[in-house]
Amino acid sequence: MSRPLAVIGGASGFVGRALVRAFTDDGYDVRTIGRADADAQWTDADDILTLVDGAAVVVNLAGRSVNCRYTDANRDEILSSRVETTRVLHRAIAAAATPPPLWLNASTATIYRYALDRPQTERDGELGAGFSVDVARAWEDEFFAGDLPSTRRVALRMAIVLGDGPATRTLVRLARLGLGGTQYDGWWFPHRRYRGIGPHPTGDGRPPWHRSGGRQRFSWIHLDDVVGAVRFVRDDPGMSGPVNLAAPGTSDNRELMATLRRLVGAPIGLPAWRFMLEPAMWALRTEPELVLKSRWAIPEALTAAGYVFAYPQLEPALDDVVAALGRRPS
Repeated sequence: MSRPLAVIGGASGFVGRALVRAFTDDGYDVRTIGRADADAQWTDADDILTLVDGAAVVVNLAGRSVNCRYTDANRDEILSSRVETTRVLHRAIAAAATPPPLWLNASTATIYRYALDRPQTERDGELGAGFSVDVARAWEDEFFAGDLPSTRRVALRMAIVLGDGPATRTLVRLARLGLGGTQYDGWWFPHRRYRGIGPHPTGDGRPPWHRSGGRQRFSWIHLDDVVGAVRFVRDDPGMSGPVNLAAPGTSDNRELMATLRRLVGAPIGLPAWRFMLEPAMWALRTEPELVLKSRWAIPEALTAAGYVFAYPQLEPALDDVVAALGRRPS
């Protein structure tokens, strides 16, 4: 008997590589879509149709990394790389003689508003405004558009993934440089990097800031639980729509940075206000939003369906990841 086929778009990132290994271990024949060294290129609609026609599952993780400065060019590419690849897959699945019964598409927990008052769930979460939210909205709008009656669709609203990825490496680097103190929001010179984008841009164009006192929430998920949750959703036909991929043990910035300092053996961690973070993040070629936005997503759909997290709490998850990245000498 032939093995079931899994088609994975955007498989070159650290999450994609982990899912390729997982599906292969589970007995799937894995084919990839990408820009290089893949079985099909995003520009070749015929090859993509051939792959998805008869596939058991399609997973799309494609999208330019948000670990960059939000220049106009980068902003446009962050949006288009997500929406256009999703559109290509949507057209292929709609045209397939035997459409895949399951399509999992990446999304982001950043779709929710800045939240300090209560957690955001798939059922009653409130969507935010501005650049990152508009990207997520347009991404999901394209994904859920139209009727695909034979295909169950799940949007994976991923929190910050702890693993060998850009977000984790940036946080660990800050801690090791002695900059692992609490990070405080505050005023900064006006700019328009976070202004809305896409067909229905939201927000007033001004950079938001909040007096969070370093208590901005930090939603996260360990890479092992991304893989575990994808397997769980794949095998549970009752799950569809948006699903928050976030650990139940949401932290805040103070706890996050204190835990990182302990794990990397940093004797000090200088607190940082926005006026310090802006030039530091410019030097690191990323955005302060990584540590200053209050993300508070919880996995209501996963826990209600019975998923058990391998890493429900922050410190064991960070300990595992920091060790894998090369922790302090023993």
